[in-house]
Amino acid sequence: MEPLLILTNCPDESCANAIALALVEERLAACVNILPRVQSVYRWQGAVESASEIPLLIKSTAASYAALEKRLAELHPHAVPEIVALPIAHGLPAYLNWLAQETVR
Repeated sequence: MEPLLILTNCPDESCANAIALALVEERLAACVNILPRVQSVYRWQGAVESASEIPLLIKSTAASYAALEKRLAELHPHAVPEIVALPIAHGLPAYLNWLAQETVR
């Protein structure tokens, strides 16, 4: 089992809640943390932009990643949403086992 932490940002609370709920209900993620609003500064289509966003920390596995990425892209309102997956190198074994069990489809 390869646990992953997937990061994305949503434009508002409604979007963040809908995505988090769908990913957990569909067992693509074991848990999604909805963080407080942040201000993001980025370059988009040749211009520097700034936006207020809601970050999501999504806990899943490599085995579920392809389906999670596809579903997240479907649910997300942006044409090119930020979807970044990082390996979880270490963690409490009981937590990582729970994570794997909750993402079994």
